[in-house]
Amino acid sequence: MQIVLASTSPYRREIVARLGLPLVTAAPVCDETPLPDESALETAVRLARTKAMSLASQYPDALIIGGDQVALLDGRQIGKPGSFENGVTMLQWMSGRTVVFHSALALYNSRSGQLQEDVGITKVTLRNLTEQQIRNYLTREPDALHCAGSAKSETLGGALMQKVEADDPNSLIGVPLFALVTMLHNEGVEIL
Repeated sequence: MQIVLASTSPYRREIVARLGLPLVTAAPVCDETPLPDESALETAVRLARTKAMSLASQYPDALIIGGDQVALLDGRQIGKPGSFENGVTMLQWMSGRTVVFHSALALYNSRSGQLQEDVGITKVTLRNLTEQQIRNYLTREPDALHCAGSAKSETLGGALMQKVEADDPNSLIGVPLFALVTMLHNEGVEIL
């Protein structure tokens, strides 16, 4: 069966490509707006599922991987800032604090309708950051504006972080890879 990653993120693609399997990427169709009274975990899982299933008609005989990440601080979901000043504000709020990232993963077998889901939880404690450090970071790392909370750990964003706690270090970048290997195995795809 074809393996499809429902994402245009080069970072998610890079993680999944580590498994050495032939991989196709495609843009999912998904409104990423959180629903009223939806928890961060529920939002992440719903979006991962929706992204994977949105490509089923385009790929009727495939294993489709969907993923989404939602950050949470003080009971508030932290999305993508979208603008430089929003990124500054978000990082000032997060500075010196621990943020919980929910990285949801869905694997949808479009032939059988079988759906598997998992969520990787990562706790990230940010350093105490000055406004100038935040502005320097966002100037040097403009792609961070497209990441939850502007925290792009795979590049310069690692300098923002003081401590990271996770069962799977890949989760913070957006794909709980350990869980994906298990899901693929459940579908008869052997990695090793």
